[in-house]
Amino acid sequence: MVKPCLYYKTKNQPCGVVCTCSPSYSGEKSEMVPSCPFIYIIHKDVDVYSQILRKLFNESHGIFLGLQRIDEELTGKSRKSQLVRVSKNYRSVIRACMEEMHQVAIAAKDPASGRQFSSQVSILSAMELIWNLCEILFIEVAPAGHLLLHLLDWVRLHVCEVDSLSADVLGSENPSNHDSFWNLVTILVLQGRLDEARQMLSKEADASPASAGVCRIMGDLMRTMPILSPGNTQTLTELELKWQHWHEECERYLQDSTFATNPHLESLLKIMLGDEAALLEQKELLSNWYHFLVTRLLYSNPTVKPTDLHYYAQSSLDLFLGGESSPEPLDNILLAAFEFDIHQVIKECSIALSNWWFVAHLTDLLDHCKLLQSHNLYFGSNMREFLLLEYASGLFAHPSLWQLGVDYFDYCPKLGRVSLELHIERIPLNTEQKALKVLRICEQRQMTEQVRSICKILAMKAVRNNRLGSALSWSIRAKDAAFATLVSDRFLRDYCERGCFSDLDLIDNLGPAMMLSDRLTFLGKYREFHRMYGEKRFADAASLLLSLMTSRIAPRSFWMTLLTDALPLLEQKQVIFSAEQTYELMQCLEDLTSRRPVRGESDIQQLQDEDIETTKVEMLRLALARNLARAIIREGSLEGS
Repeated sequence: MVKPCLYYKTKNQPCGVVCTCSPSYSGEKSEMVPSCPFIYIIHKDVDVYSQILRKLFNESHGIFLGLQRIDEELTGKSRKSQLVRVSKNYRSVIRACMEEMHQVAIAAKDPASGRQFSSQVSILSAMELIWNLCEILFIEVAPAGHLLLHLLDWVRLHVCEVDSLSADVLGSENPSNHDSFWNLVTILVLQGRLDEARQMLSKEADASPASAGVCRIMGDLMRTMPILSPGNTQTLTELELKWQHWHEECERYLQDSTFATNPHLESLLKIMLGDEAALLEQKELLSNWYHFLVTRLLYSNPTVKPTDLHYYAQSSLDLFLGGESSPEPLDNILLAAFEFDIHQVIKECSIALSNWWFVAHLTDLLDHCKLLQSHNLYFGSNMREFLLLEYASGLFAHPSLWQLGVDYFDYCPKLGRVSLELHIERIPLNTEQKALKVLRICEQRQMTEQVRSICKILAMKAVRNNRLGSALSWSIRAKDAAFATLVSDRFLRDYCERGCFSDLDLIDNLGPAMMLSDRLTFLGKYREFHRMYGEKRFADAASLLLSLMTSRIAPRSFWMTLLTDALPLLEQKQVIFSAEQTYELMQCLEDLTSRRPVRGESDIQQLQDEDIETTKVEMLRLALARNLARAIIREGSLEGS
């Protein structure tokens, strides 16, 4: 499946996955001639070629493998804590890549490249934002009270302009007179960072004695606001009662116009009362609707239940946009998450994001949380497996990341092996080192057909490069009898031309592999004959030579060579061949000469070759006759004695 938003209209572009034409027609009505003004090169998962995103793929691969090995027997808090830790590890990898991409964008000299990197930073930031929210809602499953604490942390992490603003204000000579002082205090209140807001108000009180009293009152309200802290043991009912009393106290100060002399403090009080109009006045400081949502919950319903989130989320989105604009894809994804619609989150992310990394890993994690068990796809695979297959397929488009894809296919129980077999056959085996990697992967998974196919390819390459030893080794590894026979014939032909064998170590150590084909068996045995002859084991060498011919394992085209090899043994002072063995050699010679084809007109070279063959035959007949006579005499004398 090709991801959306990856269609490029281009003049000069490297070779892509698929090229399609956009036809148009011109000419007279009677004759419509198609023309193609543009070529569209469709790239699949182009993000795998980004140097920085490759780090994301590599780092997350290790986290993915660790997740698959989590003990299924673990239950309850121990399993949940492990899954949360895995989720945080994924987020830390996203953030590290985002920060590196941000630095590259700043350092980019080309404006177009800078914009491209900045766009990628925005995408990575959105990915972490979505993942973090899914972690809070689906993995940690925070209960009422604690849920808001997690959402506050979520907003603070992803709306971080306040830190640079704070450094700017506090770095000035007189912070309370800084143009952005009240903006800073307001943002701190909007994010629930009330301790920091109180510290800023103390600076205002020190600089302006006239406002010291109201600043102190506001500081007390901030200090006494009841919030459920992580280590607090109070119940939700107790928290709600305390918060109600605090809220009523804030209402009294507003009705008494305590802060009427200071509009900034009065605006802060309205925010702390959860006044929607006051909050919407701070749209620029809130910057987005989900910040508005969390602030609204903090000051109007701090013990919100997870089941009520979707109502507040939808109303906050509508209020914040105010009908002036339509929701962005990110808004729809976050809204689906607040509605606890996991499948809609995955669907929207699949459409909006430019690669399968995010949805594949998030879905896998949610599947381990037992949240996707009931969702099977109609074509025999569940959603987790489908997305992992798509992601792994994209990795196979890269010359080195394909190795990561293998592990993802391994953890797809239904279609993973079939997909791996199809993809691994398409890997270009540019080097022998790469071929060995692929081969090792196939052997570890008992992919017999792929092992045989790869070995055949390597054997063919070795033959084309005249590396017969390597070719024979690969054909043996492939258990390809036909190709082993072909390579053995090449070895024998080379021997006839050069008078010696190449790759003796390989031939000497064939072992049981020589039984793969008759020709390979003959090659091994013929080499063994030479070794016996060199060791002066003439009787054993003679028996082996004769058996190679009489068993018809030797190719007929090689018989003359074998008979010629027998000449030195026939001429030995000691009788090597017995009378019976000599008769068998004579029979082989007669079979060979009687079946020689009758030639027509021949050129000079052919005539010379025939003369040489005739001379060899005459020499063999003479040597065989002489040996027969010696053998008969010797055997007769042995019988007489």
